Amino acid sequence: MDYAATLLARLPGTSVRRSKDLRQLVETLESYFSPEQIEQVLKAYEFGALAHAGQTRLSGQPYISHPVAVATMLGEMHLDPQTIIAAILHDVVEDTDIPLSELEEKFGPEVASLVDGVSKLDQIQFTNRAEAQAESFRKMMLAMIEDIRVILVKLADRMHNMVTLDAMPRAKQARIARETLEIYAPIANRLGINQMKVALEDLGFRYLYPYRYSVLLKALKRSKGSQRQIVRKISERMLAAMKEDGIDGEVRGRQKHLYSIYKKMADKKRSLRDIVDVYGFRIIVADVNTCYRILGLVHNLYKPMPGRFKDYIAIPRINGYQSLHTTLFGPKGLPLEVQIRTTDMESVAESGVAAHWQYKAIDKASATPQRRARDWLARLQEIQETGTSEEFLESVKVDLFPDKIYVFTPKGDIMPLPKGATVVDFAYAVHTDVGNRCVAAKVDRTLVPLRTTLNNSQTVEIVTTRGAKPNPNWVTFVTTAKARSAIQKYMRNMRSNESVDLGKRLLDRSLKDLGSSLRKVGKVRLREALDELELEDANSLFEQIGLGERLSPLTARFLNGQANDDVEPASGSLVIAGTEGMVVSYGKCCYPIPGDNVMGYLSSGRGVVIHRNSCGNLINFRKQPEKWLAVSWEDNIDRDFSSQIQVETVNKTGVLAEVAAVIAKSVSNIEEVSVNNKHHDISSMTFLLQVKNRVHLARIMRNVRKMENVIRVSRDTA
Repeated sequence: MDYAATLLARLPGTSVRRSKDLRQLVETLESYFSPEQIEQVLKAYEFGALAHAGQTRLSGQPYISHPVAVATMLGEMHLDPQTIIAAILHDVVEDTDIPLSELEEKFGPEVASLVDGVSKLDQIQFTNRAEAQAESFRKMMLAMIEDIRVILVKLADRMHNMVTLDAMPRAKQARIARETLEIYAPIANRLGINQMKVALEDLGFRYLYPYRYSVLLKALKRSKGSQRQIVRKISERMLAAMKEDGIDGEVRGRQKHLYSIYKKMADKKRSLRDIVDVYGFRIIVADVNTCYRILGLVHNLYKPMPGRFKDYIAIPRINGYQSLHTTLFGPKGLPLEVQIRTTDMESVAESGVAAHWQYKAIDKASATPQRRARDWLARLQEIQETGTSEEFLESVKVDLFPDKIYVFTPKGDIMPLPKGATVVDFAYAVHTDVGNRCVAAKVDRTLVPLRTTLNNSQTVEIVTTRGAKPNPNWVTFVTTAKARSAIQKYMRNMRSNESVDLGKRLLDRSLKDLGSSLRKVGKVRLREALDELELEDANSLFEQIGLGERLSPLTARFLNGQANDDVEPASGSLVIAGTEGMVVSYGKCCYPIPGDNVMGYLSSGRGVVIHRNSCGNLINFRKQPEKWLAVSWEDNIDRDFSSQIQVETVNKTGVLAEVAAVIAKSVSNIEEVSVNNKHHDISSMTFLLQVKNRVHLARIMRNVRKMENVIRVSRDTA
C-alpha cells in the first residue's frame, strides 16, 4: 500500500516537492516499520504540515520540508517511531503557537519529552547571545543525559541545516559552520556516528573556509583518475591473496574526506601532495580471528611501517570504535593505510550509538557504543552540577576531543584519558572521592608528583588519605572537564572559614618566599590593597585565594609592592586572574602576540612574563611548575606588539628594500632588521615588526610570500 499517496490525497494542494520528500520518508520507513507505525508518522506529518502552514525557509521551500528531511535521515539510521515523530515535530513548539502539552496529548509524553529536549529557550531572557547559546546547549545536553535520542535528532537537524546553508548570509554561515566543527561534529564522533561526523566536518569546512575548501576540492578532482587506477590494482591484489588463503571478505578503497586532509596538512605541516598520495583501504571480514589473519596476510604482501600499527580491537577507542590499523609501504614506496574489521565493527564505526538500535531492548546496556555513550553522559551529569552554562559548554568542548591515551589501574583495568592528562585527572576518572582524597601517586611503581603527565600503557596507583582535600592549584594543570569541575565544586562548597584559613596560609607562605609576611606588610598597606581590589576586608581576600579565585603568588607580590615602572601594566592587554597592580612583560624569545596560545611565568623582578606555548624556553620552566599561570588575551586589543619573521630571498641587489616596502604597505613598522648571507645564492633576513595580532602578521607574511624573489617566509620560534 502506498501510504504517501494516501496521505497526499487527504491533503489537497500539497506541492510536488513536498510529496517527494514525504514519499522518500515513507519508503525509508517501510523497510522496518509496521503499517500501524507508519500511520502514526503520517498523522504527525499532517499535524506538522498544518502547524507550519504558510511558513517557508530562506530557500523559499515550505518549512515542513526541513523536519521531513531530518526524519528521513533518522529513518536511514533505523531509529524508533517516537524519534521519527519527534523529528517531524521538533520545531513545532519553537516556531508555532502550539504548546508542548498539546503534543503530549496527541503523541504521548515520550515524543513531547524529545521535542522539548531539542527546542531552544526563546522564552527566557538572557544577558547576551553567548549565554543564550550556552544555556540552550546545556538544556539539550541534559535532556540527552535522560534520553540519548535527543542528540540524534539534534545532529540530524544540524546536518540538514548545513546541507541547506547556501541560503544564509555569509556571516551567519561562518558562525554556524564554526559551531558545527567545535561542538556537533565532535559529539557525533564521540557517539561513534562516523558518517554524520564526516559529513558535518566537510560541510563546516566548506562554509568556514570556502577558499581553502575549493582549492583542496580542485586538487583532489585532478588526482582522482590516477588514484582510482592505483586503488583498483592494490585492491585486486589483496582480494587475490585472500582468495588464495580461503578467506571471504570485502576490500574497499577509502575516499579521504576534505576536512581530514586539511587537518593533517595543518597538524603535520605537510604539503597537499604528501597527504593526497596516501591511499586508504578497508578490509571487512566475518570474525575477529580472521581480522588478525588478514593482518599477517597484508604484512606479507607489503612491508609494514615501523610504529604505525594500532590494535583498536583489543583496546577500543573511547566511542566504542574497533578496528586494526596498519600502514604499509606500497608500490613505489606509496604509503597504504589499511583498516581491518568485522562486519559488526563496520556497522558500529559508521553509525556508532545508533547501530543495531536497542533503545527498547532489555539488554540495551550490553551494546558497546551505547554503554560507552552512557558512561560519557554520566560524566556530563557530574560536570553540569557546577558553574554557569558557559562554563559547562567550555567543559564539554574540552571533553569532546578524542585524542586519547590508555593507562592501566593496578588491577589491569584500562582507563582512557585525553592526551596530556595528569595523575590527578586519572584519580578523578577513577572516582570523584578518590580525586578529592588523593595525596600521592605511583606510576609504574615509582612515586611521582601529582602534576606528572601520563603516557600510553603506564600503570597508575593513587594513594589516598582520609580527611585529605583537593588543592586549589590543581586547577592550573588538570586537563579533563571532570577533574576541573570536581575541584571547583569542592572549593565552592568549602565552608567559608575553611576557605579563609586556607587562603591565609597560602598567602603567608607566598609572602615568606619573598622574604616578607602579613605582619611585615602591615595594616595600612593591606587596607590600600583591599581598596584597590574593591574588597571589604582581609577575610574576603583570603577566601578568594582559598577558593582558587585568586593566585597567592601574584597577590603576595602585589601586597609587597614588587612592580617595575618600566614594564607595561597588565590592565588593557591581558586578562589574568588576580593580577591587579601586577606588571606584565612579553618574552623576547618568542614574541607572543594576540591570537597566540600563551602562558604566564612568574619571574623574579619582571612580574608576569608571557610566552607562546610553543616557546622552547618553556622546557626550562617545567622545573618550576608552581610559577606557571593560565592567561588569556582580551578582546579587541588596540595596540601594537613586537613580532619576528624570517625571510629567505634570492641574493640580489635591492631585495631588502623591496621586502621592507611590502611590509610598510601592510601597515607595519620595522623595528630591527638583520641580514645573514647563507651563500652567494640565498640571503636570510630577520625582521622585528610591529603588528596588531596574528591576523595582521599572517597578512604581512602572505604579502611577502607572494614576492617574486622570496623563497620562504616563516615566523621565528625560540
